[in-house]
Amino acid sequence: MNALKKYLGIVWIALAIVVAYYAIGIFGGKLTSGKQDDLVFGIIVFFILLPMIVTGLTIFGWYAITNEYEE
Repeated sequence: MNALKKYLGIVWIALAIVVAYYAIGIFGGKLTSGKQDDLVFGIIVFFILLPMIVTGLTIFGWYAITNEYEE
């Protein structure tokens, strides 16, 4: 079971990297589109939601790798 937790920890960290890459690619264009609606949506996603999602996935993966859930 511990091996599965460590494997899934790596998966969560990899998922955080993939989410960050695709979100920057997709929502980065919203910031430069010139429309006010796209700008507001892009700012909210890019500066508020994206850091929370990536940080949460990374911390969850790190805890799974370092066996923090055993205690």
